[in-house]
Amino acid sequence: MKAKYLGALVAVGMICGSSQANAAGCGSMTIASMNWQSAELESAVDKIILSEGYDCQVNTVVGDTVPTITSMVNKGKPDVVSEGAIDLLPTIVKQGIDDKKVVMGAKTIQEGAVMGFFIPKYVADAHPEIKTFQDALKHPEIFKDPEDPSKGAIYNGPQGWGMTVNAAQLYKAYNASQAGFKLIDTGSAAGLDGSIAKAYEHKQPWLGIYWSPTSLLGKYKMVRLDVNTPVNQAEWKRCTTVANCPDPKPTGWPVGRLYTLMSKSFAASASPDVLKYLDTRTFTTAELEKVMLWMTDNQATGEDGAKRFLKEDEAVWTKWVTPAAAAKIKASL
Repeated sequence: MKAKYLGALVAVGMICGSSQANAAGCGSMTIASMNWQSAELESAVDKIILSEGYDCQVNTVVGDTVPTITSMVNKGKPDVVSEGAIDLLPTIVKQGIDDKKVVMGAKTIQEGAVMGFFIPKYVADAHPEIKTFQDALKHPEIFKDPEDPSKGAIYNGPQGWGMTVNAAQLYKAYNASQAGFKLIDTGSAAGLDGSIAKAYEHKQPWLGIYWSPTSLLGKYKMVRLDVNTPVNQAEWKRCTTVANCPDPKPTGWPVGRLYTLMSKSFAASASPDVLKYLDTRTFTTAELEKVMLWMTDNQATGEDGAKRFLKEDEAVWTKWVTPAAAAKIKASL
């Protein structure tokens, strides 16, 4: 599949290089700003660089992984997804690549996303017998549902997240309901974060899904539980990523690959310099978490974080852009 991704990218790059050699910028375009911190920051960086450095007319649209990538494949919009979690929707992404509707750019985060079930470190220290997700499922009395103490609680993400689908399917695959657990819909990214913060404030047990890189895991020490099951990529694609799949089987969590995604129509019309930027721009986990922790501490927006990153990490981002674009971006700051 990777070869197909790269092949599609090279093919579109060749087309753009020949037909758009004299094009400037990328005209009017849309970038998806996902509703979690890293993606909000990345899309804000892209917006500033593309608008100030390459004269693009950038509009941001709020989205989530599943509807946004599905819309790009089916409708050709938005034009750019700054953080595309391709392993959460492998079938849809492959369809987009095969149908020549989606083009992959650079890795958004070099190390990828680490997802899974987490518990607070103070719970892991107090209960050394809990090392795996299966161990946790033996103890609903520890992870009590605050609204129904007779049940255990597993906190899930909001609807629209690919990871929310994964957790719901693994909840079924590992028979968590039969073990006495309820799956809690936290309603939003803020709701999920708030449930962890509240547990930490009162030093209460907590069990649920989360991921890195995030500022929250930099602030609250959490322990990722192994599921003691190898990653089964075929099962992950067949059922773990499909919300209505009726018979999910146990599998481990793969490290999520995060890529910049572009619609074919955008890639075919943007200038070579813009395409080169989107095929070069990549962050490390450390670079992102430094800015995200500042954003959290200062209740700052993604735009605030992007400006701070561009001012403080010039040595990083100037490698992604042309000298002329770099000069214009610096002047705008």
